[in-house]
Amino acid sequence: MQNDNAAFHHDPNDPVATTARPGEKAKMDLAYAAALNNGTLSEPPLPLRHIPDKVRDLESAEYEPFDNREVDHPLSNFDVLFHMMKASCGSGILAMPQAFYHAGYAVGLLGTAIIGFICTYCVHILIQSEHAICKRRKVPSLNYHEIAREGFNEGPPIFKRMSKMAEYCEHTFLCIYQMGTMSVYTVFIANSLYVVVKAHGVDIDIRLYMCMLLVPLILINFVRNLKYLAPLSSFALVATVVAFGVTLKFIFTDLPPVTDREPVGEIKNLPLFFGTVIFALEAIGVVVPLGNEMRRPREYLGITGVLNRGMVPIVLLYIFLGFFGYIKYGSAAEGSITLNLPPDDPLAQAVKLLIAVAIFGTHPLQCYVVIDIVWGTYLQPRLLKHPHVLTIEYVVRAAIVTIAFLFAVAIPNLGPFISLVGALSLSMVGIMLPSLIQLSTFWYQTKGAAFHWLLVKNVLLSVFALIGLVSGTYSSIMDIMSGSH
Repeated sequence: MQNDNAAFHHDPNDPVATTARPGEKAKMDLAYAAALNNGTLSEPPLPLRHIPDKVRDLESAEYEPFDNREVDHPLSNFDVLFHMMKASCGSGILAMPQAFYHAGYAVGLLGTAIIGFICTYCVHILIQSEHAICKRRKVPSLNYHEIAREGFNEGPPIFKRMSKMAEYCEHTFLCIYQMGTMSVYTVFIANSLYVVVKAHGVDIDIRLYMCMLLVPLILINFVRNLKYLAPLSSFALVATVVAFGVTLKFIFTDLPPVTDREPVGEIKNLPLFFGTVIFALEAIGVVVPLGNEMRRPREYLGITGVLNRGMVPIVLLYIFLGFFGYIKYGSAAEGSITLNLPPDDPLAQAVKLLIAVAIFGTHPLQCYVVIDIVWGTYLQPRLLKHPHVLTIEYVVRAAIVTIAFLFAVAIPNLGPFISLVGALSLSMVGIMLPSLIQLSTFWYQTKGAAFHWLLVKNVLLSVFALIGLVSGTYSSIMDIMSGSH
């Protein structure tokens, strides 16, 4: 990928090349020199030469990324909607009744809709930024970490200096999210097994179930090609749909009146609500690749685009299950609503086991992202000539699963754990980073009132994300600590 920037271009053979903004250029050259000396920048930037906005716009207009994408197996609009639903309907949706308990049913309804809107909007601005960067760089598509790096390179000097940091930040918080999700899955499966076995008179520590799961989880993550796990993934989707149907049957049996529940929860629990909802709704690691793989990528965004057509029913589904799940179980709502089902009912036991198997089957999909970053991006390039590179890869895979397992053993409380993962990681990669990327990407191309709107809007989104990150993480940790005693 060429090392370009938003407002400047370099031609070493141009005798009339002039430097724009000499004071800014001098500061940037000093910053880049310091970065090179510190080893934080892999290569120097291109020398700067100003290109008028009209000329730059003409150059960008000549290249259309959508027309230059070559995808081996392009996805139809229906395929994209299907994958979005599959990515969003995981363990997070089962925690929505507890989220509504933290917020109250009225605040839960409004809050889930607002968070859903913000998450969807941040995906929009991230994809729009990707498209603008691709036009300027003349490349067909970018991954999220590339969007972060190149987007920051498009902006003012302070953003340029943080471009590599933005890329590392995306990798770090995405790994935290995926590792946290793996830990949540381990807790979820162990909880389901514990409840079912306990109903038959056997009561052992839940951590023992986690220990029983460690070896099977390592072995299933030794599968290096995910296509071999496709049947298990398909089964997981069917099992999840069946389990939802049975769960709704129990929810709507003897449903109490709404007046028995609180419309507004305690203010101190709102950060827990935020963390759980953003964990459930956010699928930022999926939406960018899906957009890049579309047969008709122009139909991804827009008011009636595929993204909105997928996210609106997903948000409504989350509101539906959260609202009625809370009305049914109130303050007794568990971190997974399946744990509220009657313990002695054979159908309820079957649902718990079915969901446990489905979550087990999707565990490698979460681990794959971490392996791709840790192994594929950072370790494998340095070990290509090592005689035991395959063995090292398996060791890395086992280590990743084991680390997630240890977190699960340390924090076996499902509800606060879900909120912790959501607040800590997805506030950053789902809200703050996309807003900063858009701000930097369009910094030099936006003028007047539009620039002020760009600045104020994205600063407010970043502040909202930061408040959610700090308060949600703090409240989740406090809840975990109080629940451990």
